[in-house]
Amino acid sequence: MRIGVPKEIKVHEYRVGLVPASVRELVHNGHEVVVEQNAGVGVGFEDSDYQAVGANILLGAEDVFETAEMIVKVKEPQSSELSLLRPDQVLFTYLHLAAEPDQTEGLVNSGCIAIAYETVTDDQGGLPLLAPMSEVAGRMSIQVGAACLENEKGGKGILLGGVPGVPVAKVVVLGGGVVGTNAARMAMGLEASVTVIDKSLPRLNELDMQFGATLNTIYATMESVEQYVIHADLVIGAVLIPGAAAPKLVTKDMIHKMQKGSVVVDVAIDQGGCFETSRPTTHADPTYLVDDVVHYCVTNMPGAVARTSARALNNATLPFVLDLANKGYIQALNDDPHLMNGLNIHKGDVTYEAVAKDLGLTFVAPAKAIS
Repeated sequence: MRIGVPKEIKVHEYRVGLVPASVRELVHNGHEVVVEQNAGVGVGFEDSDYQAVGANILLGAEDVFETAEMIVKVKEPQSSELSLLRPDQVLFTYLHLAAEPDQTEGLVNSGCIAIAYETVTDDQGGLPLLAPMSEVAGRMSIQVGAACLENEKGGKGILLGGVPGVPVAKVVVLGGGVVGTNAARMAMGLEASVTVIDKSLPRLNELDMQFGATLNTIYATMESVEQYVIHADLVIGAVLIPGAAAPKLVTKDMIHKMQKGSVVVDVAIDQGGCFETSRPTTHADPTYLVDDVVHYCVTNMPGAVARTSARALNNATLPFVLDLANKGYIQALNDDPHLMNGLNIHKGDVTYEAVAKDLGLTFVAPAKAIS
């Protein structure tokens, strides 16, 4: 199979779909890999590094899309890339379609086969291709949240861990999954006062056993969310419903009641965000104010630490890329129900139920679509 790796063009996105080590594995398995010129420079890989492991370098994205049977990316295709997709071409990348009706329409109209990293599952019910970026985003959320609390960023001017004789910051994490756990770990490491709110009692019990008395765990109700959010210095939105739009847990009224200079970081913004006041931002202009509360809602947070993120992502995606290339997408999907769960669009059909429901589109079961 001929696999194409275009350069990411989303604002301040430096990651790359395949690093040279992954390309080497694919070439060793008898596949051809074409890489757009300078696709890997943001993570420290020159074109010569790709050529050394057997890749062919092409000048532009048009050349990559035109020649490749499968496109491997990081972020969802931008508008200029949607027009380059063609019928029967496989696209393997993050999509987050539930909050993107225009992108969904573009993929449907292209006739391509779009497999989303974020809905591929595993035997434990987890999301193995989302997990590494969730780990990065969870840890980053505390870094950026701490920075936003500084006066020059519009924040209260407080240090997360305080100093002797001065109170520490109050950090509230909504959701106890991969993002929330990593955010809590980082915040506790900086000696803040940390509360995780989740509706799963078993998960709260796991977090209590993992972190002990240093972490406050609270069952999620409307009352508990409001009580803790309005008194927090930093709130991390870490809620996920796989493939579906994120629930709006924090209302405009709650934001209005927060203290001036408080900060919210919405890691769920890829799926529409879990704050009513959230709107997507970029690394070029990451924050805005609503009722004097700083909002950080960057849709590709891990792109800011591209070297770490690209390697972590490739560790997770490479086995699936190899399966798709070695077997062809139909056989690979039929052999692996977890990879089948990643199929979101197939030749004009929407094949992920949560996406179809959220966007009011007709759902076609993935197994039926490819049969």
